Amino acid sequence: QVQLVESGGGSVQTGGSLRLSCAASGDTYSDYYWAWFRQAPVKEREAVTYISTGGITYYIDSVKGRFTISLDNAKNTLYLQMNSLKPEDPAMYYCVAGQMTLTRFSKGWADTRRYEYWGQGTQVTVSS
Repeated sequence: QVQLVESGGGSVQTGGSLRLSCAASGDTYSDYYWAWFRQAPVKEREAVTYISTGGITYYIDSVKGRFTISLDNAKNTLYLQMNSLKPEDPAMYYCVAGQMTLTRFSKGWADTRRYEYWGQGTQVTVSS
């Protein structure tokens, strides 16, 4: 079992920055897939970015060059640095993790079935 607790959300103006953190506790000795998802009102949940324990990262096109995902294994903490925030970025942001298995490996990084643990979410608001 892994528990995920996000923090760092808030309200910023367009062009501003936020850094989200996700503290993991529990069984953090195994290898996991890590990602951030987001969901805005009346929109579907979408994967934003992914990182493997080996440091491989993926981003959706709309955040490339603006968002950076990182993983501090020593602190068991996942981060999302968000710069140049835009009006389309506001959403509830969720930290997710999934233990590495062959089944999950067959799912794409943006597939929710790769992940079994979800945080409670942290709200990001962008005002113009």
